[in-house]
Amino acid sequence: MAFTLVEHPLIQHKLSILRKIDTETNKFRALTREITNLLTYEATRDLSLDPISITGWAGSVNCQKLTGKKVAVVPILRAGIGMMQGVLDLIPSARVNVVGLYRNEETLTPVEYYKKFNPDIEVRTAIIADPMLATGHSMGACCVMLKNKGCSKIKALCIVAAPEGVRYMANHHPDVQIFAAALDEKLNEDGYILPGLGDAGDRLFGTK
Repeated sequence: MAFTLVEHPLIQHKLSILRKIDTETNKFRALTREITNLLTYEATRDLSLDPISITGWAGSVNCQKLTGKKVAVVPILRAGIGMMQGVLDLIPSARVNVVGLYRNEETLTPVEYYKKFNPDIEVRTAIIADPMLATGHSMGACCVMLKNKGCSKIKALCIVAAPEGVRYMANHHPDVQIFAAALDEKLNEDGYILPGLGDAGDRLFGTK
């Protein structure tokens, strides 16, 4: 598994504000989108290009364009919705797919309640969006769902990752590339990341 910690100064600055307990909902939402922009930039460095000739102001210009079927963004409900637009800002043609999972608070295992994939998902690069990689079970379950649909190229974006989640993904989905803004210390007894962000879904949608 390729785990990339994106330590760009802009990301780290924005993350410091995101972590503050008194950051308001609208600011938290905007920063999540901005950090996702930067993670998406890093995660898409290997997209394929084809040569193209265009007509510029001074005549013909040799350029490049993205080739073939491109990207499918896959937010994991509900918190992943807060990252979705950050991907679409840079790749507006990306198809949007949705996976609904919630965590059983006793077993900390994911329970699937919804999924919707576009018909050609198997020929696209799937980019999973989920702010928190905690135990890794939800992200792993999403990978299984994508692979069962024939998707072979999967990447994942998260704001904060825990070592436990990174290990889980390395053991179960070593072919998935993960890009994170932070690798935090550990999970607490309730499965939340420390120091983390708190409940990212509540903070994104103002439901706490």
